[in-house]
Amino acid sequence: MKKTLVFIHGWSVTNLNTYGELPERLQLEAAANGVEIDIQHIFLSRYISFHDEVGLDDIAKGLDSAIKEQLRGIQSFVCITHSTGGPVVRHWWSYFYDNSPTKISHLIMLAPANFGSALAQLGKAKLSRIKSFFDGVEPGQRVLNWLELGSKSSWELNKKWILSDGHQIGEQGIFPFVLTGQTIDRKLYDHLNSYTGELGSDGVVRTAAANLNSRYIQLKQNAIKNKNNEVKISSTLDIIEYKESPEVPLRIITGKSHSGSEKGIMNSVRKSRDPKSKEIITSIFKCINVDSIEKYNELKEQFKLETNTVQKNELIETAPEFLFFHTHFIHDRFSQVIFRITDSEGYPITDFDLLLTAGQNNNPNDFPPGFVADRQQNSINKEIITYYFNYDLIVGAPKNEFRQKTEGITQIGLKIIPRPQEGFVRFVTCEIKANEDLLQKTIQPNSTTLIDIVLQRVVSKGVFQINNITQFPKDFDFSKTKWEEKGIIE
Repeated sequence: MKKTLVFIHGWSVTNLNTYGELPERLQLEAAANGVEIDIQHIFLSRYISFHDEVGLDDIAKGLDSAIKEQLRGIQSFVCITHSTGGPVVRHWWSYFYDNSPTKISHLIMLAPANFGSALAQLGKAKLSRIKSFFDGVEPGQRVLNWLELGSKSSWELNKKWILSDGHQIGEQGIFPFVLTGQTIDRKLYDHLNSYTGELGSDGVVRTAAANLNSRYIQLKQNAIKNKNNEVKISSTLDIIEYKESPEVPLRIITGKSHSGSEKGIMNSVRKSRDPKSKEIITSIFKCINVDSIEKYNELKEQFKLETNTVQKNELIETAPEFLFFHTHFIHDRFSQVIFRITDSEGYPITDFDLLLTAGQNNNPNDFPPGFVADRQQNSINKEIITYYFNYDLIVGAPKNEFRQKTEGITQIGLKIIPRPQEGFVRFVTCEIKANEDLLQKTIQPNSTTLIDIVLQRVVSKGVFQINNITQFPKDFDFSKTKWEEKGIIE
């Protein structure tokens, strides 16, 4: 049976050149890989994402309409996406089908920005100048907001995915896959923005942000009653919920960056069977040929081994004459952790300090130097902050020709100092002491962890009082009432 292929491009693409010659190459090599496709059955989709008023909800509705109208006679198809195309299809799948079966049989995501991109916070004008992402196009603001690390919409989509039971994967559902690179095309490096050369990324999307294999943790501060029946706020955080996502095959492709005609994971593919693109073509066909959950699980394990080999082979990069001198880069593995701080009533807490601790002494100074590669607070949802950790430095990295052996840690903890800490409504500092379990649950290579931190909203009994009117003069101004500790409302 012939396979129908539908390609969905990334953000702010204004023409179909973004696909390069990938469709023709797949059609050319299909028979040799046991797949029957026809060039007439390849659809190159296009959507408008460079207008400010257009958001992912709108694009998802457009996708649904296009599938119903333009693919009416097709029972199922293989969907290949690039960059923002991955979140677009995932949003459509979640929004319209609640992750139930659709016409899509296989969702093959190339360099998907599933958890966003660190570049998105730079703003429209700056992003339009970055060759590796937008190539002179000023991106649309609503799509840009979704792509910013820790956006509310991406948090909700990814949390829903993590908390699902995996029933949506299989013959009666969709087989999802993630293929991405970790190579920086130095010719596209933007000297005014180091994110385009960020290690652990393809120059636009971090491997940890592309990977769907992720986890969710909820930490909660409790209110307790003492022996005098008084409400007290705990100074500790407890793990209330922990859930790992359904597992999806992840394959890091050798020598591929996000975009560009020389190294781009999609745009650099040539139909002339060039050896540089053999790995991505072979990997795509391996995905297409999965037709059972058994084969899907086998490919997961195979991709793990191949990804491990690629990351070992690409550990040391030599960039001749980069920035005018001979440069070496160590491509460690990285981990992304997104924290959201809210109170017990669900309100966001935007004024806080988050302090990471390590080791038996629960000491923030016990981390290895350079373990935090980046930290970014969401510009709209300021209760959400994203940390980007060097995983290999945290767990300990062996000696190589450019670095001595580093000693890692085995325990991690955190402390939250929220504000205000006095007044009619306030918060109390709390922590979870460094321990091995939290480290294992939180920090994993090439992946993202969502951590919900819920603090008790402390409301003073002084916020509302009934008093004898004779106690105050008639002209008493209650707006000048000062806060006094009168106990805590349960």
